[in-house]
Amino acid sequence: MHCASDRDRPTLIWLQGVTCNGNTHSFLNLPYLPQLLAKYDLLYHPLLPASSTLSEVVQCKRPCDVLVFEGAYDPLMKRHEVLLSELLDYYGMRAGHIIGVGSCASFGGMFKASAPQRNSGLIFDESESSGPLLALKNKVINLSGCPVHPEWLGYTLSMIADNKEIKVDTLHRPLELYSHLVHHGCTRNEYFEWKVDAKAFGLKEGCLFYLQGCRAPMTHASCNRILWNDVSSKTRSGTPCFGCTEPDFPRNDLFHTKTNMSIPEDVPLGVPKRSYLTITGIAKAFHIERLEGKLIDDKTAD
Repeated sequence: MHCASDRDRPTLIWLQGVTCNGNTHSFLNLPYLPQLLAKYDLLYHPLLPASSTLSEVVQCKRPCDVLVFEGAYDPLMKRHEVLLSELLDYYGMRAGHIIGVGSCASFGGMFKASAPQRNSGLIFDESESSGPLLALKNKVINLSGCPVHPEWLGYTLSMIADNKEIKVDTLHRPLELYSHLVHHGCTRNEYFEWKVDAKAFGLKEGCLFYLQGCRAPMTHASCNRILWNDVSSKTRSGTPCFGCTEPDFPRNDLFHTKTNMSIPEDVPLGVPKRSYLTITGIAKAFHIERLEGKLIDDKTAD
């Protein structure tokens, strides 16, 4: 995919559907945001300085090389008295690239859950192909996440500005960002291997998969390879991965691992349940004292 424009800089329009603005606020944390935006002619963004107003954009007379859409699609929603469907039709047809930022634009997300019969993503309704831009799906790049990682959007916009190809998976997410699991790079992996549980929320020690509802072994995202704010991730800070980049997000009871007869309902992606149970049984037979204590024990530090 390449930009259709022959201008010096590609034009970019950022529209919103049903949204909490979380992806916009995440994007504002991108360390090199000014340098990235300098590569674009930003025509409209709801918060950032741009050359056009919303009232001008809804007249559907502006050029558009890159259309960014944030939030779930609601067919009844209007922007400045113009239906979203009309705006998406006009600018979607003209854009060389369409980016769905966040899980709501990708699959429906949180706002799909609030109006399940009406709201959807741009080309997916959860995991089913459906949405207002399905006919233009070859242009669509989904950046799922609640919110999207600012570096993922920075990577995608940089690649487009440099006319580089972005390979995507079956859900139209960039392979470079979503081919790994959140489990990859998790600092708790040794606890996972030896089946040592985190007994409470927020602890530095223990694996969050068995008791705290962690979805890292089943979730495609690079959160533990590209850290948030260059510092941390949910699992590193003691919070379970909620699986927010997958089409079935949000699920109920996010801080609890669903089990059947003490066996996790979902096991690591691609691992047969019988094999998983065998390995778990063997690992639990060992007693690794080093992994069962506190990393920093105040009682013995003196």
